[in-house]
Amino acid sequence: MLAVLNAIAHFLVDAACVGALFSFTEDGALLGTAVLVYNTLAFSTQCLVGIALDKGIKQGRPRSDAMKLYAALESVSMFVVAAAAVAPVGIVLKAVLIGLGNSVFHVSAGSVTLERSKGKAAPLGVFVAPGAFGVTIGMLWPKANLWICAALGILSVFGYGLLGKAAVRGTEDGETFRCKTEGPGTVSYDASVIFPVMLLTAAVAVRAIGGTAAEFSWKDGAVSAMLLTLFVFLGKLLGGFVCDRLGVLKPSAVSVVLAALLTAFFAYSMPLSLAGQLLLNLSMPVTLWLMFKHIPDRPGLAFGLAASALWPGTLFGGLIALSGAWRSVLILICFIFSLGAIIYSDRVLNRRP
Repeated sequence: MLAVLNAIAHFLVDAACVGALFSFTEDGALLGTAVLVYNTLAFSTQCLVGIALDKGIKQGRPRSDAMKLYAALESVSMFVVAAAAVAPVGIVLKAVLIGLGNSVFHVSAGSVTLERSKGKAAPLGVFVAPGAFGVTIGMLWPKANLWICAALGILSVFGYGLLGKAAVRGTEDGETFRCKTEGPGTVSYDASVIFPVMLLTAAVAVRAIGGTAAEFSWKDGAVSAMLLTLFVFLGKLLGGFVCDRLGVLKPSAVSVVLAALLTAFFAYSMPLSLAGQLLLNLSMPVTLWLMFKHIPDRPGLAFGLAASALWPGTLFGGLIALSGAWRSVLILICFIFSLGAIIYSDRVLNRRP
Protein backbone atom coordinates (compact mmCIF):
# COMPACT_ATOMS: atom_id res chain seq x y z
CA MET A 1 0.00 0.00 0.00
CA LEU A 2 2.68 2.49 1.04
CA ALA A 3 4.92 1.65 -1.93
CA VAL A 4 2.03 2.16 -4.36
CA LEU A 5 1.01 5.49 -2.81
CA ASN A 6 4.60 6.74 -2.90
CA ALA A 7 5.00 5.55 -6.49
CA ILE A 8 1.90 7.49 -7.58
CA ALA A 9 3.08 10.55 -5.68
CA HIS A 10 6.53 10.27 -7.29
CA PHE A 11 5.00 10.22 -10.76
CA LEU A 12 2.79 13.23 -10.04
CA VAL A 13 5.57 15.29 -8.41
CA ASP A 14 8.03 14.81 -11.27
CA ALA A 15 5.34 15.39 -13.90
CA ALA A 16 4.16 18.58 -12.16
CA CYS A 17 7.69 19.96 -11.83
CA VAL A 18 8.78 19.30 -15.40
CA GLY A 19 5.41 20.30 -16.82
CA ALA A 20 5.57 23.63 -14.98
CA LEU A 21 8.93 24.41 -16.55
CA PHE A 22 8.05 23.33 -20.09
CA SER A 23 4.79 25.24 -20.01
CA PHE A 24 7.01 28.30 -20.41
CA THR A 25 8.20 28.55 -24.01
CA GLU A 26 8.37 32.31 -24.70
CA ASP A 27 12.08 32.71 -23.91
CA GLY A 28 14.34 29.74 -24.62
CA ALA A 29 17.34 31.18 -22.77
CA LEU A 30 15.27 31.91 -19.67
CA LEU A 31 13.78 28.42 -19.82
CA GLY A 32 17.30 26.97 -19.96
CA THR A 33 18.28 28.97 -16.88
CA ALA A 34 15.16 27.80 -15.03
CA VAL A 35 15.84 24.15 -15.91
CA LEU A 36 19.42 24.49 -14.66
CA VAL A 37 18.23 26.08 -11.40
CA TYR A 38 15.55 23.43 -10.94
CA ASN A 39 17.85 20.46 -11.54
CA THR A 40 20.54 21.88 -9.26
CA LEU A 41 18.13 22.43 -6.37
CA ALA A 42 16.03 19.30 -6.92
CA PHE A 43 19.02 16.96 -6.96
CA SER A 44 22.05 18.55 -5.32
CA THR A 45 20.22 19.56 -2.13
CA GLN A 46 18.88 16.07 -1.38
CA CYS A 47 22.01 15.13 0.54
CA LEU A 48 21.62 18.19 2.80
CA VAL A 49 17.90 17.53 3.24
CA GLY A 50 18.68 13.93 4.13
CA ILE A 51 21.21 14.95 6.79
CA ALA A 52 18.74 17.42 8.29
CA LEU A 53 15.95 14.85 8.28
CA ASP A 54 18.11 12.23 9.98
CA LYS A 55 19.12 14.74 12.65
CA GLY A 56 15.46 15.48 13.25
CA ILE A 57 14.86 11.87 14.29
CA LYS A 58 16.17 11.83 17.83
CA GLN A 59 17.80 8.86 19.49
CA GLY A 60 15.24 6.67 21.22
CA ARG A 61 12.27 8.36 19.55
CA PRO A 62 9.34 5.99 18.87
CA ARG A 63 9.68 4.66 15.36
CA SER A 64 6.02 5.39 14.68
CA ASP A 65 6.74 9.10 15.27
CA ALA A 66 9.56 8.98 12.75
CA MET A 67 7.27 7.42 10.15
CA LYS A 68 4.64 10.10 10.79
CA LEU A 69 7.27 12.81 10.34
CA TYR A 70 8.30 11.35 6.98
CA ALA A 71 4.66 11.21 5.85
CA ALA A 72 4.00 14.79 7.00
CA LEU A 73 7.01 16.18 5.15
CA GLU A 74 6.09 14.20 2.07
CA SER A 75 2.55 15.62 2.05
CA VAL A 76 3.71 19.20 2.67
CA SER A 77 6.30 19.01 -0.11
CA MET A 78 3.69 17.62 -2.51
CA PHE A 79 1.39 20.57 -1.73
CA VAL A 80 4.25 23.05 -2.20
CA VAL A 81 5.10 21.58 -5.60
CA ALA A 82 1.46 21.59 -6.74
CA ALA A 83 0.90 25.18 -5.59
CA ALA A 84 4.19 26.54 -6.94
CA ALA A 85 3.74 24.80 -10.29
CA VAL A 86 0.52 26.72 -11.01
CA ALA A 87 1.34 29.95 -9.16
CA PRO A 88 1.55 33.11 -11.34
CA VAL A 89 5.21 33.79 -10.57
CA GLY A 90 8.33 34.13 -12.71
CA ILE A 91 9.80 30.99 -14.20
CA VAL A 92 13.06 31.19 -12.22
CA LEU A 93 11.28 31.68 -8.88
CA LYS A 94 8.96 28.83 -9.86
CA ALA A 95 12.03 26.67 -10.53
CA VAL A 96 13.40 27.47 -7.07
CA LEU A 97 10.15 26.58 -5.31
CA ILE A 98 9.41 23.36 -7.18
CA GLY A 99 13.08 22.35 -7.03
CA LEU A 100 13.20 22.61 -3.24
CA GLY A 101 9.79 20.96 -2.91
CA ASN A 102 10.92 18.13 -5.17
CA SER A 103 14.06 17.63 -3.08
CA VAL A 104 12.17 17.40 0.22
CA PHE A 105 9.60 15.05 -1.33
CA HIS A 106 12.19 12.61 -2.66
CA VAL A 107 14.12 12.42 0.59
CA SER A 108 11.09 12.08 2.86
CA ALA A 109 9.27 9.58 0.64
CA GLY A 110 12.54 7.77 -0.08
CA SER A 111 13.37 7.56 3.64
CA VAL A 112 10.05 6.03 4.59
CA THR A 113 10.38 3.60 1.68
CA LEU A 114 13.83 2.54 2.89
CA GLU A 115 12.68 2.24 6.49
CA ARG A 116 9.66 0.11 5.57
CA SER A 117 11.44 -2.01 2.97
CA LYS A 118 12.13 -4.78 5.53
CA GLY A 119 15.56 -5.37 4.05
CA LYS A 120 14.18 -5.86 0.53
CA ALA A 121 15.19 -4.00 -2.61
CA ALA A 122 11.86 -4.41 -4.45
CA PRO A 123 10.04 -1.50 -2.70
CA LEU A 124 12.84 0.85 -3.77
CA GLY A 125 12.34 -0.04 -7.42
CA VAL A 126 8.58 0.39 -7.10
CA PHE A 127 9.10 3.87 -5.66
CA VAL A 128 11.75 5.23 -8.03
CA ALA A 129 10.51 3.78 -11.33
CA PRO A 130 7.43 6.00 -12.00
CA GLY A 131 9.56 9.16 -11.90
CA ALA A 132 10.79 8.34 -15.40
CA PHE A 133 7.26 8.57 -16.80
CA GLY A 134 6.61 11.75 -14.81
CA VAL A 135 9.58 13.52 -16.40
CA THR A 136 8.74 12.42 -19.94
CA ILE A 137 5.04 13.26 -19.71
CA GLY A 138 5.84 16.65 -18.20
CA MET A 139 8.13 17.43 -21.12
CA LEU A 140 5.86 16.13 -23.89
CA TRP A 141 2.48 17.31 -22.62
CA PRO A 142 2.96 20.37 -20.38
CA LYS A 143 -0.60 21.51 -21.13
CA ALA A 144 -1.86 18.65 -18.97
CA ASN A 145 -0.03 20.11 -15.98
CA LEU A 146 -3.09 21.78 -14.46
CA TRP A 147 -4.80 18.40 -14.10
CA ILE A 148 -1.61 16.80 -12.79
CA CYS A 149 -1.19 19.53 -10.18
CA ALA A 150 -4.85 19.20 -9.17
CA ALA A 151 -4.37 15.46 -8.61
CA LEU A 152 -1.16 16.10 -6.69
CA GLY A 153 -2.83 18.73 -4.51
CA ILE A 154 -5.71 16.40 -3.70
CA LEU A 155 -3.30 13.59 -2.84
CA SER A 156 -1.24 15.88 -0.63
CA VAL A 157 -4.29 16.96 1.41
CA PHE A 158 -6.42 13.84 1.55
CA GLY A 159 -3.60 11.35 1.16
CA TYR A 160 -1.77 12.39 4.32
CA GLY A 161 -3.94 10.16 6.48
CA LEU A 162 -3.36 7.20 4.18
CA LEU A 163 0.38 7.84 4.00
CA GLY A 164 0.67 8.22 7.76
CA LYS A 165 -1.30 5.06 8.48
CA ALA A 166 0.58 3.06 5.87
CA ALA A 167 3.94 4.30 7.18
CA VAL A 168 3.13 3.37 10.79
CA ARG A 169 1.42 0.06 10.01
CA GLY A 170 3.58 -2.83 11.19
CA THR A 171 5.61 -0.71 13.62
CA GLU A 172 5.74 -2.52 16.93
CA ASP A 173 4.64 -0.77 20.12
CA GLY A 174 7.62 0.66 21.95
CA GLU A 175 9.93 0.21 18.95
CA THR A 176 12.41 3.08 18.76
CA PHE A 177 14.15 4.58 15.77
CA ARG A 178 17.49 2.84 15.44
CA CYS A 179 20.57 5.03 15.68
CA LYS A 180 24.14 3.84 16.23
CA THR A 181 25.52 6.31 18.72
CA GLU A 182 28.38 6.66 21.14
CA GLY A 183 26.72 9.54 22.90
CA PRO A 184 23.82 11.93 22.46
CA GLY A 185 23.54 12.90 18.81
CA THR A 186 26.90 11.44 17.72
CA VAL A 187 27.50 8.78 15.10
CA SER A 188 30.76 6.98 14.42
CA TYR A 189 31.66 5.09 11.23
CA ASP A 190 34.90 3.38 10.30
CA ALA A 191 36.55 3.00 6.91
CA SER A 192 34.66 -0.23 6.20
CA VAL A 193 31.49 1.85 6.01
CA ILE A 194 32.71 5.22 4.73
CA PHE A 195 34.65 3.94 1.72
CA PRO A 196 31.88 1.72 0.27
CA VAL A 197 29.37 4.56 0.68
CA MET A 198 31.72 7.00 -1.07
CA LEU A 199 32.37 4.45 -3.81
CA LEU A 200 28.66 3.87 -4.40
CA THR A 201 28.07 7.63 -4.51
CA ALA A 202 30.81 8.00 -7.11
CA ALA A 203 29.38 5.05 -9.03
CA VAL A 204 26.01 6.82 -9.37
CA ALA A 205 27.70 9.92 -10.79
CA VAL A 206 29.99 7.97 -13.12
CA ARG A 207 27.14 5.79 -14.38
CA ALA A 208 25.17 8.99 -15.12
CA ILE A 209 28.12 10.29 -17.16
CA GLY A 210 28.14 7.16 -19.30
CA GLY A 211 24.37 7.12 -19.69
CA THR A 212 24.20 10.78 -20.70
CA ALA A 213 27.09 10.46 -23.15
CA ALA A 214 25.16 7.91 -25.18
CA GLU A 215 23.23 9.29 -28.16
CA PHE A 216 20.29 7.42 -29.66
CA SER A 217 19.74 8.54 -33.25
CA TRP A 218 16.37 6.76 -33.37
CA LYS A 219 14.93 8.89 -30.54
CA ASP A 220 13.22 11.53 -32.66
CA GLY A 221 9.67 11.93 -31.40
CA ALA A 222 7.08 11.38 -28.70
CA VAL A 223 6.58 7.69 -29.47
CA SER A 224 10.26 6.80 -29.28
CA ALA A 225 10.69 8.93 -26.14
CA MET A 226 7.81 7.12 -24.42
CA LEU A 227 9.18 3.77 -25.53
CA LEU A 228 12.60 4.59 -24.08
CA THR A 229 10.92 5.74 -20.86
CA LEU A 230 9.00 2.46 -20.66
CA PHE A 231 12.19 0.40 -20.74
CA VAL A 232 13.88 2.65 -18.17
CA PHE A 233 10.79 2.25 -15.99
CA LEU A 234 10.79 -1.53 -16.36
CA GLY A 235 14.49 -1.73 -15.53
CA LYS A 236 14.12 0.24 -12.31
CA LEU A 237 10.94 -1.60 -11.36
CA LEU A 238 12.35 -5.08 -11.94
CA GLY A 239 15.81 -4.41 -10.52
CA GLY A 240 14.75 -4.68 -6.88
CA PHE A 241 12.79 -7.89 -7.45
CA VAL A 242 15.74 -9.47 -9.28
CA CYS A 243 18.08 -8.48 -6.44
CA ASP A 244 15.77 -10.00 -3.82
CA ARG A 245 15.44 -13.22 -5.80
CA LEU A 246 18.96 -13.76 -7.17
CA GLY A 247 21.21 -11.58 -5.00
CA VAL A 248 23.50 -8.76 -6.05
CA LEU A 249 26.58 -10.14 -7.77
CA LYS A 250 25.50 -12.36 -10.66
CA PRO A 251 22.53 -10.27 -11.89
CA SER A 252 24.56 -7.05 -11.64
CA ALA A 253 27.55 -8.52 -13.47
CA VAL A 254 25.44 -9.83 -16.33
CA SER A 255 23.14 -6.81 -16.66
CA VAL A 256 25.80 -4.08 -16.43
CA VAL A 257 28.25 -5.77 -18.80
CA LEU A 258 25.53 -6.39 -21.40
CA ALA A 259 24.21 -2.85 -20.91
CA ALA A 260 27.69 -1.43 -21.46
CA LEU A 261 28.18 -3.35 -24.70
CA LEU A 262 24.73 -2.58 -26.07
CA THR A 263 24.92 1.12 -25.20
CA ALA A 264 28.51 1.61 -26.37
CA PHE A 265 28.29 -0.21 -29.70
CA PHE A 266 24.62 -0.49 -30.70
CA ALA A 267 23.12 2.92 -29.86
CA TYR A 268 21.94 3.16 -33.48
CA SER A 269 19.63 0.17 -33.01
CA MET A 270 16.34 0.83 -31.23
CA PRO A 271 15.73 -2.76 -30.02
CA LEU A 272 19.28 -3.23 -28.72
CA SER A 273 19.40 0.24 -27.16
CA LEU A 274 16.12 -0.37 -25.36
CA ALA A 275 17.41 -3.69 -24.04
CA GLY A 276 20.56 -1.92 -22.87
CA GLN A 277 18.57 0.72 -21.01
CA LEU A 278 16.45 -1.89 -19.27
CA LEU A 279 19.53 -3.86 -18.23
CA LEU A 280 21.39 -0.76 -17.03
CA ASN A 281 18.51 0.43 -14.88
CA LEU A 282 18.24 -2.92 -13.12
CA SER A 283 21.22 -1.79 -11.03
CA MET A 284 19.65 1.49 -9.92
CA PRO A 285 17.58 0.18 -6.95
CA VAL A 286 20.40 -2.24 -6.15
CA THR A 287 22.84 0.65 -5.66
CA LEU A 288 20.38 2.44 -3.38
CA TRP A 289 19.69 -0.75 -1.45
CA LEU A 290 23.42 -1.31 -0.88
CA MET A 291 23.84 2.30 0.25
CA PHE A 292 21.14 1.87 2.87
CA LYS A 293 22.56 -1.47 4.00
CA HIS A 294 25.85 0.26 4.85
CA ILE A 295 24.19 3.09 6.81
CA PRO A 296 20.81 1.69 7.93
CA ASP A 297 20.50 4.29 10.71
CA ARG A 298 20.63 7.14 8.17
CA PRO A 299 17.90 6.63 5.54
CA GLY A 300 17.82 10.31 4.59
CA LEU A 301 21.55 10.42 3.97
CA ALA A 302 21.49 7.13 2.05
CA PHE A 303 18.80 8.33 -0.33
CA GLY A 304 20.14 11.89 -0.51
CA LEU A 305 23.67 10.84 -1.42
CA ALA A 306 22.52 8.64 -4.28
CA ALA A 307 20.21 11.33 -5.67
CA SER A 308 22.68 14.21 -5.27
CA ALA A 309 25.30 12.35 -7.29
CA LEU A 310 23.00 12.08 -10.32
CA TRP A 311 22.99 15.75 -11.30
CA PRO A 312 26.75 16.46 -11.53
CA GLY A 313 27.18 13.18 -13.41
CA THR A 314 24.39 14.02 -15.83
CA LEU A 315 25.67 17.59 -16.30
CA PHE A 316 29.25 16.49 -16.90
CA GLY A 317 28.15 13.73 -19.27
CA GLY A 318 26.21 16.22 -21.35
CA LEU A 319 29.25 18.50 -21.63
CA ILE A 320 31.59 15.79 -22.90
CA ALA A 321 31.89 16.07 -26.67
CA LEU A 322 33.13 12.66 -27.79
CA SER A 323 32.17 10.59 -30.79
CA GLY A 324 32.91 7.24 -32.35
CA ALA A 325 35.30 4.93 -30.56
CA TRP A 326 36.14 7.42 -27.80
CA ARG A 327 32.49 7.72 -26.80
CA SER A 328 32.24 3.94 -26.67
CA VAL A 329 35.34 3.74 -24.48
CA LEU A 330 33.91 6.34 -22.09
CA ILE A 331 30.62 4.44 -21.78
CA LEU A 332 32.41 1.14 -21.14
CA ILE A 333 34.67 2.65 -18.47
CA CYS A 334 31.77 4.35 -16.68
CA PHE A 335 29.55 1.28 -16.59
CA ILE A 336 32.32 -1.10 -15.55
CA PHE A 337 33.35 1.29 -12.75
CA SER A 338 29.80 1.25 -11.42
CA LEU A 339 29.80 -2.55 -11.54
CA GLY A 340 33.08 -2.67 -9.62
CA ALA A 341 31.62 -0.40 -6.94
CA ILE A 342 28.57 -2.65 -6.56
CA ILE A 343 30.66 -5.82 -6.31
CA TYR A 344 33.10 -4.33 -3.80
CA SER A 345 30.36 -2.84 -1.63
CA ASP A 346 28.41 -6.09 -1.56
CA ARG A 347 31.48 -8.08 -0.54
CA VAL A 348 32.33 -5.65 2.25
CA LEU A 349 28.74 -5.88 3.44
CA ASN A 350 28.83 -9.68 3.49
CA ARG A 351 32.13 -9.75 5.42
CA ARG A 352 30.88 -7.40 8.10
CA PRO A 353 29.65 -9.16 11.27
